[in-house]
Amino acid sequence: MKIVVIGGSGLIGSKLVPKLRAQGHDAVAASLNSGVNTLTGEGLAEAVEGASVVVDVTNSPSFEDSAVLQFFETSTRNLLDAEASAGVGHHVALSIVGTERLPDSGYLSAKVAQEKLIKGSSILYSIVHATQFFEFVARIADEATTGDTVHLPPVLFQPMAADDVAAALATVAAGAPINGTIEVAGPDQFRFDDLIRQALHARHAPREVVADPHAPYSGTALAERSLVPDDPATLGATRFEKWLDDQPATGK
Repeated sequence: MKIVVIGGSGLIGSKLVPKLRAQGHDAVAASLNSGVNTLTGEGLAEAVEGASVVVDVTNSPSFEDSAVLQFFETSTRNLLDAEASAGVGHHVALSIVGTERLPDSGYLSAKVAQEKLIKGSSILYSIVHATQFFEFVARIADEATTGDTVHLPPVLFQPMAADDVAAALATVAAGAPINGTIEVAGPDQFRFDDLIRQALHARHAPREVVADPHAPYSGTALAERSLVPDDPATLGATRFEKWLDDQPATGK
């Protein structure tokens, strides 16, 4: 099949395209780098022409509430319109575990709006809800840092490797549309603060991590299971400790 990956040069897209090609598909990476702009619509019609499946792994360049909502609503409308005109049979979108549980998060509310547009479209679809990526733990720590202290709520957290996210998307894209949502996550659950503490220790970063039940994440307070999937979920193979061992050490 011809499978077009929108956002194909990003973290997930750059891992997904070679996995699809290894399966024998004609996988095409479409992004700003190749002249495809989902926000303006530039290059979309040409990019999805002849595609059987389109996978959307784009992300907003801004996390400000109004900007991120505009991005996901506008880009998703443009993409779905282009797919409808081209006769695309399957729309696959990457979203986030917990979107519907955290209405006070502007980013997650924007993802809910994106999913609503997909579900209301005439195109058959599959939505993949993934937990947070291992690759973002350093950024999470930085954003939660005040001085030399990191404040995070001690709730359940079940992140996964970006490579496992891409593998799950490749399986979904090659299959039949489910007209629903599946959840994917890492193989192990942690306490949020414990995992970040472990990550900072591995990076030799001299910061104290404080378990703070009132610390916000993504602009909102978290409940015990806000960030973990419901059962059943598809679990990735990569364990956090192994992933950490493979990362270059830093000291900040």
